[in-house]
Amino acid sequence: MNEHDYQIIGLLQKDCRISNTDLAARVGMSASSCWRRVRALEEEGAIEGYSATINPAKVGLTFQAIVHVQLTRHDPDNNFEFNRAINMRPEVQECYATTGRADYHLRILCDDLNAYNAFLEDFLFRHPAVQSAQTNVVLREVKRSNAIKSRYFSDKT
Repeated sequence: MNEHDYQIIGLLQKDCRISNTDLAARVGMSASSCWRRVRALEEEGAIEGYSATINPAKVGLTFQAIVHVQLTRHDPDNNFEFNRAINMRPEVQECYATTGRADYHLRILCDDLNAYNAFLEDFLFRHPAVQSAQTNVVLREVKRSNAIKSRYFSDKT
């Protein structure tokens, strides 16, 4: 990664709809060189994709929680089955395997409390890998960002 790569990534995080011409001008490259760098960053996996930022409440997802999950056992098969099942659930926005008391931390978005209760009763509490789960209901969002902040991504771009 060079300085141009970091500038490109920083600008695309701010506006993924920026034209290649504008992007090239902002980082001081020719349009064709910039296009090749963006493609290379995509192929290398530095850029995983492009998306719109959605306001959950505006699309009917008014219930948000952080769920701390403890597993019954810590063996590869148990972990694999839990991971596979979690990846199939649309309510699970994020899932992290962590150290500490809980084995996993899930960020859940649902229509409402009833939908969350159904998620718990019909899925999470029935999964054989799950020993226990503790819910922390999100009262309000203080900070949310999909952009990676780093000393490499200049605010001046």
